[in-house]
Amino acid sequence: MNNNHNQSIPADVLELVNAKLSEINVALKPYVITLSPDERHSMLKVGDKSISFVDKTYEYTKTNPEFIPTFMNVAEFGIDLADLKGLVGTSSLVTQLSNAVDDTMMTAGSEAYYAALYYYKSVQQAADMNIPGAKAICEELKKRFPSKTRKAEVVA
Repeated sequence: MNNNHNQSIPADVLELVNAKLSEINVALKPYVITLSPDERHSMLKVGDKSISFVDKTYEYTKTNPEFIPTFMNVAEFGIDLADLKGLVGTSSLVTQLSNAVDDTMMTAGSEAYYAALYYYKSVQQAADMNIPGAKAICEELKKRFPSKTRKAEVVA
């Protein structure tokens, strides 16, 4: 078994990270928005090319205000653009951190699950050989894998 995750993250490091993330959450809370899945799905998506288009358009509202629709609030357009551009770097850092944490959790979880399965298989073999204590452990651990009964097929 190849063990890629072989150094435990110290509890004090995790406590520090969680405290810092809580601070970040509190600092951003008044400014961030939470969307439902339907809201996310219905919105226009912005990528690098779109940001450039939006930025250029905003500049035109300043140099050529005669084309601004009466229903459009340019000040709010400016706020939206500033936060969009300001959050790009933040989003990138958060995504990198999230991916690293998810990858580490996946690796640690996979390796721990393999180890548990190896142990369980060993206990099963020991129980089959009537080694004292193995049967009780095997019975407890096999609760994780409830057997599925198959219905008998009806032959016509």
